[in-house]
Amino acid sequence: MAKFRYCGLTGIACVGLLTLAACGREGQDEMGWARAALERNSAIEVVAADQQSRTFTVRLKDTGELRMVRAECRATIGAVSNPDQQNIVIAKAGRNRWLGRRPSVRGVAMNPIDHPHGGGEGRTSGGRHPVTPWGKPTKGKKTRQNKATDRLIVRRRHKR
Repeated sequence: MAKFRYCGLTGIACVGLLTLAACGREGQDEMGWARAALERNSAIEVVAADQQSRTFTVRLKDTGELRMVRAECRATIGAVSNPDQQNIVIAKAGRNRWLGRRPSVRGVAMNPIDHPHGGGEGRTSGGRHPVTPWGKPTKGKKTRQNKATDRLIVRRRHKR
């Protein structure tokens, strides 16, 4: 028997219901604004926190960040992906190869022509802050560039 899912202001709150963000109940899990821009993988959850006149506040459950969303944006109730994905054990290198993933070689094991951490006599630590093979900083370098959407963040993730 087919299960129908309705789209709009009315309808029973079930998985797959596409509704306006403003119609969501407080504390209800939601996702899907701007093509799932706020919640993209199975580890992240979005919960409706508060509603003002034209905006809607959502809380990203993994980071604790509070964000404003326009009330006319749409939200789909349900999960983006399979939460049991994290329980899969790869168990051997060959299974990663079947999935198309190539081995990762550490930069300190390379030659200086191949990586900034490479080279040196004997086993050396690299001697500089972590960088990519192209010299761009990694591990802790702030990457957020979009100042235009800073006004939509009510509370940052670091200030719980």
